Amino acid sequence: MCFSARKTSNMLFLIFTFHFSFFFISLQSIRKKCMEHLYPFLFEPNLHAVVWGGHRLCPYKGLPASDTLVGESWEVSAVPSSTSVISNGEYAGLDLASVISRSPEAILGDTVARAYSSQLPLLVKFIDAEKDLSIQVHPNDEMAQRLHGKFGKSEIWYIIDAKPGSFLYAGFKHELSPGEYKQRVADGTLTDVLARHEVKSGDVFYLPAGRVHAICGGILLAEVQQSSDVTYRIFDYNRPGMDGKPRELHTEWAAEALDFHVEDDYRTQYSNLNNRANRIIDSPYFSVRVTELTAPFHRNLIKYDSFIISMCLKGDCKLRVRATGEEILLREGHSTLVPAAIADYDVIPLQGKTRILDAYINNKDNSLGSKITRFLHITSK
Repeated sequence: MCFSARKTSNMLFLIFTFHFSFFFISLQSIRKKCMEHLYPFLFEPNLHAVVWGGHRLCPYKGLPASDTLVGESWEVSAVPSSTSVISNGEYAGLDLASVISRSPEAILGDTVARAYSSQLPLLVKFIDAEKDLSIQVHPNDEMAQRLHGKFGKSEIWYIIDAKPGSFLYAGFKHELSPGEYKQRVADGTLTDVLARHEVKSGDVFYLPAGRVHAICGGILLAEVQQSSDVTYRIFDYNRPGMDGKPRELHTEWAAEALDFHVEDDYRTQYSNLNNRANRIIDSPYFSVRVTELTAPFHRNLIKYDSFIISMCLKGDCKLRVRATGEEILLREGHSTLVPAAIADYDVIPLQGKTRILDAYINNKDNSLGSKITRFLHITSK
């Protein structure tokens, strides 16, 4: 009886092992087949002319000089009014939103695809402010959805370069009542109560929805924001827009959106160590890291179950995907979207030093199922 029971147990173990191995091999095959059609996406130029723009973005991106006042380069966008177009590989010439719709889970990540209805939840830009931007504020998700059917807008700024004496506005010096806010808008003294910050390269400011702000002249920066084009202008210096007409103001909506709470320090503090991903922020809307590289650097971000947007702030580099061997050249002033399914790659600086800003959605899951998924990814390489 004991021999028979042992024999039966061994047979069951062999059957289980066979089926698990078959399942494991099938998963490997499916994953590899999916990966064959995925690679880091590069994008066509997507430049925006604005009244406060300048002439630094074209040379920064290695593009021909232009007489146009270019203020924004929408680096990675799925906003319907200005969607990015892929410039490399199998999907060259197609807009990013349509490519995501083909494989939302593989590109965005399973969790992101579910949470955001298969829509890219981030928009990243380079901004060149030759002149001051309007004093403005953005609504939160609830208000933006209620009034416009869109996401709200929280964002973060990383200062790439600033001319001597350059400054920006972020937050209030002291708490205002809604009545004082309206009076200062009416008499043109709102800037008197805004917190003014002189800036230099490497400074970071987080602007949650509701915080009054304005980039002022002389600043080149990288911006990561929720995927939204909703902005409420409060004051625009009484200047005409590109069409010669005054730009629309939204003072009543702004009054509802504004958060009058005052912070002790509006600047985001962070460590800046070489050859490591320095944490800038983990917010409900995005996580941001900045890395100064002088040597090849491995980035395995599979655990976050999210796409990765990498903005090359300084110095050209290569990205090499470990699972497929796919390689791209990422030049200074350009950005790439790495699909979630292949977010395990090496960054290789080409000119001695590279500075990269990464943005993604932090969905890190330490459950058993997540650990098995990460194990299968590692062993399938």
